[in-house]
Amino acid sequence: MKVLISGASIAGPVAAYWLARHGFEVTVVERAPTLRKTGGHAVDLFRPALEISERMGVSEAIEARRTGITTMIAHRRGKRPVTVGLGKIYRATSSRHVEVMRDDLSEIYYEAAKDDVEYLFGDSIGTIDDRTVTFESGDSREFDLVIGADGLHSNTRRLLFGEVEEHFTGAYLAVFTVSPDAMEPTTSYAHLDPGRVAIAYRSGREARAGFFFHSAPLEIHHRDTESQKRLLRERFAGLHPQVDGWLDELEATPGFYFDAITQLRLDTWSKGRVALVGDAGYCPGPAIGGSTSLAVYSAYVLAGELARTPGDHERAFAAYAGEIRELVRRSRAFAMGAAKALVPGSRFGVAALVGGARLVSVLPPALSRALATRNLRVHDAMPVKDYAGNDRAPA
Repeated sequence: MKVLISGASIAGPVAAYWLARHGFEVTVVERAPTLRKTGGHAVDLFRPALEISERMGVSEAIEARRTGITTMIAHRRGKRPVTVGLGKIYRATSSRHVEVMRDDLSEIYYEAAKDDVEYLFGDSIGTIDDRTVTFESGDSREFDLVIGADGLHSNTRRLLFGEVEEHFTGAYLAVFTVSPDAMEPTTSYAHLDPGRVAIAYRSGREARAGFFFHSAPLEIHHRDTESQKRLLRERFAGLHPQVDGWLDELEATPGFYFDAITQLRLDTWSKGRVALVGDAGYCPGPAIGGSTSLAVYSAYVLAGELARTPGDHERAFAAYAGEIRELVRRSRAFAMGAAKALVPGSRFGVAALVGGARLVSVLPPALSRALATRNLRVHDAMPVKDYAGNDRAPA
């Protein structure tokens, strides 16, 4: 059975690996000319995603590229900086956790499957007509199934469902590459003010600066980088000299990302022979909803359910949706709360956030875990089914 996957970031390569492992003939098409190096932010992998990565044989590679950030220095205007230990905070929310740069993770998953999967870079799906897919390059090929793993602004989703409303969380996110020279390799530097937060950290030889801010919806296209950079300077002017220094690097940065933090609230993720996976189908909110772990987990489940019912994609798609539906719902709820909590709207909220993080970091580990609510551990509770019996299933 031939499967086409659109998107080579996280969900795409993971789905490709497991589908190939289960005996499917897999092609991945990616609009970018190479693997993306966009200056992406650090992402979190929680226990289930790490278990799946371990089964893929890439857990050591992920561990080797973990950011290694253990401390945050939090600044508030007019107050002394507060040092927060991050280890206990991570352990309070997950029994197993790794933070890694998104670009590094994408490369690791790509390497795991590249010898068993065909990759087509520099192209994209133009039309889907039953089993016939016509690419934007003009080529046409036959596939039994198509999987959209092409992110929040998914082209596959648009072809499948038309224009779908994205639900705005009230916040925006920007990430770009900055110089690592003035940063300690295990420390992140945060500056918090009502309605806006700036943070930077170093991972190996690279460093990223991330900016979150509350706003009413803005009329800026997600590809209009010049307007985005100008807005970022305006919103964060005068916050702190260190932040001004990061902003000074905007013009020369080799990687820049800016977008509204929005959710997708589709209730169905397939139609006919096409299914959506990861952010393309149910993005809970970039950087705040555990979307990377959700993408890894859902890609694994989709591939496994297709292997369990070879030749019956409708049954497989229905089983896939049933497995992830509750997790998607909880991830959406978690992200909406995080959008408000991580960027407080008042000085009291800023003080409470910093004070709470500081408290958890100094509590005994058992007590900090006990204080973590079920919602905080939402991405740690996903059961990882064993689909190994379907390896190399007849295609």
